[in-house]
Amino acid sequence: MTVQRPIFVQGIGWLLLLAPFFFLTYGQVNQFTAGREGIGSIVFDWERHIPFVPFTIIPYWSLDLLYGLSLFICTSLNEQRRLVGRLALASLIACAGFLLFPLRFTFVRPEISGLAGWLFGQLEQFDLPYNQSPSLHIILCWLLWRHFNRHLSGGWRALSTGWFLLIAVSVLTTWQHHAIDVLTGLAVGMLIDWLIPVQGKWRWQWAGGKHLTLAGRYFAGALVCLAGTLVTYWLWWPAIALLIVSLSYSVLGVGALQKDEKGRLTCAAWWLLLPWRAGMWLSMRLYTRRLPTISPLADGVSLGVYPRTPPAPRAVLDLTSEFPRSRAVREHAYQCVPLLDLVNPDPATLRLAVNTLEALRTAHGSVLVHCALGLSRSALVAAAWLLWHDPTLHVAHAVARVREARPQVVFTPEHLELLEQWKTSVTV
Repeated sequence: MTVQRPIFVQGIGWLLLLAPFFFLTYGQVNQFTAGREGIGSIVFDWERHIPFVPFTIIPYWSLDLLYGLSLFICTSLNEQRRLVGRLALASLIACAGFLLFPLRFTFVRPEISGLAGWLFGQLEQFDLPYNQSPSLHIILCWLLWRHFNRHLSGGWRALSTGWFLLIAVSVLTTWQHHAIDVLTGLAVGMLIDWLIPVQGKWRWQWAGGKHLTLAGRYFAGALVCLAGTLVTYWLWWPAIALLIVSLSYSVLGVGALQKDEKGRLTCAAWWLLLPWRAGMWLSMRLYTRRLPTISPLADGVSLGVYPRTPPAPRAVLDLTSEFPRSRAVREHAYQCVPLLDLVNPDPATLRLAVNTLEALRTAHGSVLVHCALGLSRSALVAAAWLLWHDPTLHVAHAVARVREARPQVVFTPEHLELLEQWKTSVTV
């Protein structure tokens, strides 16, 4: 009761602010666009075959009820504030889209009677056929679906997912939005989901050196894709993915890729980064054709590629940040310490990786340390573990042992410098 009372009271306050904020911003933008000239539409030919289903106005309207209810199922004030931030940002981004890229809905609804007709009448009093892309209804549908599902399980979660799917479909079957509005709304919903994570916070730190070089390359790729959107809208997707990766290398760190210690990607990161991950997957498949899958190192520790078949070691330390946990290791003891590719981790992260490796080895007897190719990140962590495991080793000897076990590994001058610093820290 002591926890729920402040949540309820604050929820009432937030609702009293959000409701007028939503109706004023959305309504004013709609009225403004109605007075503009030359408002066009983007409609695919196949959309003309979408049926008009009057009863779907009920799930369509139900989003308003779920919007209000969402504030009161939070379990902490912090969660509630993050939800408010997401909902407010949804309105702001959607209204900016309506002003910058105004579109008009083109289908004419037939006359409807009964409850459905009354509900459509209420909608038409407020909602003119503008405010189309990105669909605010779809943005909120994504955000609220994610919010409710975190508080549900089993059959209730399945029911929730089914209902929110019906809400998403209803924007088309009520002839309220075109398909382009749904796609852009979904993208914006995922971006907000990524931008305001459920837990944790962004750690802004401007990187330099190789981090910045790689960030620049990914940013250049994003710009190329943005230019390509003049040819096809679908290039917005890889553009967003490459921009997020660029931010992870430059200012946000590996946390921007949103992979946790259990190898799970957030739903938003899974979809937003899919074009980049697909490219990384193809690259991995290409370069691992001639590489050994696993290379034993010492005392139950092995290095290897991202496993596609169950490995012999009983535990797995995953160092990739680009891929979710491999299905091949679902039955293995597993921990993930995600690292960015081709750059050094910070000393604290390297220590976490080495400590995790040793804990898995001690508990399970054998452990596979893998990144994508088993050549860089896993080699660095394995060498650092050797220096910790045997303080008499020099960096050159540890590197030589890793190279002897897996000749294809790559140690850059930056790796060697980090290992020298690591050697000093573990022997003090």
